[in-house]
Amino acid sequence: MSAEYARKPKRKYCQFCKDHTEFIDYKDAQGLRKFMTDRGKIKPRRVTGNCAQHQNAMAMAIKRAREMALLPYTVPVISNKVEGRGRGRG
Repeated sequence: MSAEYARKPKRKYCQFCKDHTEFIDYKDAQGLRKFMTDRGKIKPRRVTGNCAQHQNAMAMAIKRAREMALLPYTVPVISNKVEGRGRGRG
């Protein structure tokens, strides 16, 4: 077994606990975008490294920002597929 496989992944720490954040503001849209995918979905705890309390508060802030139209619910997907190809046509 090589050293690559024996190495453990780096531990992620909660950014909010590190900064001693007491309140996650839903009006900070740019700050909340870091915790969303490019498609507009909320990233899970295992990706962000947040603790359970701050992940829950962050998810609620994102949902509030979506209701206030500060963040999108979804982002339109642009596909590279060409119409008319595939499925035995032509």
